[in-house]
Amino acid sequence: MCGIVGTVSAEPVAQLIYDSLGLLQHRGQDSTGIATAEGSVFHQVKSKGQVREAYRTRDMRRLLGTMGLGHVRYATQGKASAEEESQPFYVNAPYGIMLVHNGNLTNVRELREDLFGVDRRHMNTHSDTELLLNVLATELQQVIRGNQLDPDQVFDAVERVHERIEGSYAVIAMIAGYGLLAFRDPNGIRPLVLASRESTLTGEDWIVASESLVPEASGYRKVRDVAPGEAVFITMGGEMTTRRCHPAPRLIPCSFEYVYLARPDSTMNGISVYEARLRLGDALAKTVAQYTPSGAIDVVMPIPDSARPAAMQVAQRLGLEYREGFYKNRYVGRTFIMPGQKERTKSVRQKLNAMPSEFAGKSILIVDDSIVRGTTSREIVEMARQAGAARVTFASAAPPVRYPHVYGINMPTRSELIAHGRTIPEANEALGADYLVYQEVEDMKSAILAGQSTVTDLDMSCFDGRYVSGRVDEEYLRWVEETMSS
Repeated sequence: MCGIVGTVSAEPVAQLIYDSLGLLQHRGQDSTGIATAEGSVFHQVKSKGQVREAYRTRDMRRLLGTMGLGHVRYATQGKASAEEESQPFYVNAPYGIMLVHNGNLTNVRELREDLFGVDRRHMNTHSDTELLLNVLATELQQVIRGNQLDPDQVFDAVERVHERIEGSYAVIAMIAGYGLLAFRDPNGIRPLVLASRESTLTGEDWIVASESLVPEASGYRKVRDVAPGEAVFITMGGEMTTRRCHPAPRLIPCSFEYVYLARPDSTMNGISVYEARLRLGDALAKTVAQYTPSGAIDVVMPIPDSARPAAMQVAQRLGLEYREGFYKNRYVGRTFIMPGQKERTKSVRQKLNAMPSEFAGKSILIVDDSIVRGTTSREIVEMARQAGAARVTFASAAPPVRYPHVYGINMPTRSELIAHGRTIPEANEALGADYLVYQEVEDMKSAILAGQSTVTDLDMSCFDGRYVSGRVDEEYLRWVEETMSS
């Protein structure tokens, strides 16, 4: 899970990209990078840490040009601490390409062998983004005809990229002197939106980003989501061309975007994230009523912020009081995407504080968006008891996470998942709650897709073990676990 943005404008773009990355900070906080194109010259700044800490005035002055892209990183491949693995990545031929990527490739072993043994390309990092960039560069080199690059050649190269890589990927790339390229994997697992606004100089300015809130905040009009398997090419003069670059695309977006990752004020694939979370709360309320004793709950509390819509609906549907018992320190990043279990555990109590007046003597229903490793949930249950709760019921708006997520979310090993290999009572014992309630898988799917005609399926692999792309089998999952634990 990363956040990406790219833009072509009649005006300098550095400030727009900086502001956009700030809006996408919830998608990654390990590192960040911005690259701009001044004619055929690239300028770049990359740094560890969050956006507001990473860039200085002198950096922004260096980022000249009217075309650019940016990235906030949440490491799922490579090392979070490795500054050289920050994006964008650059390759100097053909023409010069800068690229950012959100997602995870699942055939990295084969790609590394082919890129070295066949294409004679050197990889300097463990990042799958560097692999993707070099595949694109290789295929673009193969299709170039004549002295000038045109959109059809770019799209031909993207078709060949789709043939070689597997997994999830939303990609934005700049080709020096020519324009901005964006494309999305054939299953549409990771999100990417296209938007425009009128320009007095070029006719239209364009922006592509991970979430719809980015263009909306800058006065752009959302055109649509980039379709699965589609590529968009925008020249430096603002001319936009698109083409479907895969013979059989299908839209199967990641369910975890709606459960937790995306901001609630975004719309993805025509589905409002906020409204989806409200419906998740409606469905969860029925399950809570089914599996908890009558009178076992006095008050409903959310874990702020992503669980708030679901918790509000649970309280309303069950006719219970809704209270905010946990105060959130908004200057601590999202604990889920922090690298390392020790860092996550330490940050829970820095991030949340329980207010005793809301807990004393009460039977509490705590609603969270999901339970993954259980690190945060165990700490929260203990905090509620220390604050005086008489009884603690814990409810997850998502189903049990029983399988690794291989498409861009850092859940690589089954052993770290609290629900893997455990029944719900056993998971509850590990959490230390009085009762534990999970959303049902089909209820989650129905809640997210309600009212939609264009989206009929979701990637729910971490919940149901059904992987929608690539050769994700037991051997591959074992390899991932061994690689991530070494």
